[in-house]
Amino acid sequence: MEALFFNIDTGFLEAIVRGYKAGTLSQNQYANLAQCETLEDFRTQLSASDYGNFLANEPLPLSTSTIQDKATQTLVDQFNYLRSNSVQPLTKFLEYITYSYMIDNIILLITGTLHERDTHELLERCHPLGIFESMPALCVATTVEELYQSVLVETPLAPYFRECLSANDLDDLNIEIIRNTVYKAYLEDFYHFCTSLGQPTSDVMQRILAFEADRRTVNITINSFNTELSKEQRAKLFPTIGRLWPDGNNQLAKADDMEQVRAACESVSEYRSFFADSGGARGSGYDELAAASQLEDRFFRMEVFLNKQAFLQQFQYGVFFSYVKLKEQEIRNLTWIAECIAQDAKDRIQDYIPIF
Repeated sequence: MEALFFNIDTGFLEAIVRGYKAGTLSQNQYANLAQCETLEDFRTQLSASDYGNFLANEPLPLSTSTIQDKATQTLVDQFNYLRSNSVQPLTKFLEYITYSYMIDNIILLITGTLHERDTHELLERCHPLGIFESMPALCVATTVEELYQSVLVETPLAPYFRECLSANDLDDLNIEIIRNTVYKAYLEDFYHFCTSLGQPTSDVMQRILAFEADRRTVNITINSFNTELSKEQRAKLFPTIGRLWPDGNNQLAKADDMEQVRAACESVSEYRSFFADSGGARGSGYDELAAASQLEDRFFRMEVFLNKQAFLQQFQYGVFFSYVKLKEQEIRNLTWIAECIAQDAKDRIQDYIPIF
């Protein structure tokens, strides 16, 4: 029944976002970019894509940070166009997408305040998708307590912060715990909101958010090895959604090394392959840091796969979330290739993650 009325409010924007996705760089375009000798050549090659002349007014020599910033601004402009033309419940859905960037921005401001940095400088480093109207009000705060009170009053994330922590928690030791605690609350809230939207949006988004929850659970486990974080505290940071929850989460809460992480993920067939060539290497100088890096790369590839799958189904909001994530991966790819060109590291230039 929902499909009958979906196009009345959202058909136009779904067509727009699918058109944006059609402009994603192809494998041939990546191959051409990887053969560039200079960043000037890189700019020329990009001008033949949907990016057009977005770098035309930038002075030489180009920097990789400029390329990243301008590509990100292209995504932000597209996202803002979608949001300004949306109606409920899509408007709320698009707001949820921005919350993850808001969390990162607020954590950045908290960290800067702890170190007595100028918060106006920090604003320039904030992700543009996580900028909100009352954000300048946070810059008035000069102490952590004032910033905490501002966050509770001025930001859309107030419910997550209010339920998860107090001003006394805001110190250097707890900053990553705070980030993960707030992100856990956000993920669970977004998951329940998508469930309330009904099928097919709930089917598509539950798969994607369940994977994101599992990825965070595994990363928190690995990053907490050999730290002061207790296993009880670690378990509290795990989202209560995902394919690993609850049994896999319970095993990961007790894990002490990568082998136990691998065993905890055995129950999910897709995750089993992530550790396929790491277990056998354990006997010969097994490098857990290298394994974690390889695991992160495979998580990114799985994320790309799931977000591509979202476009196979119509009449659902998941395509808006997936487009933002695919575009983010494309920007990471562009930055990687540009950095390899700038540093003349051609032997590693193919280490990007292709999308289409």
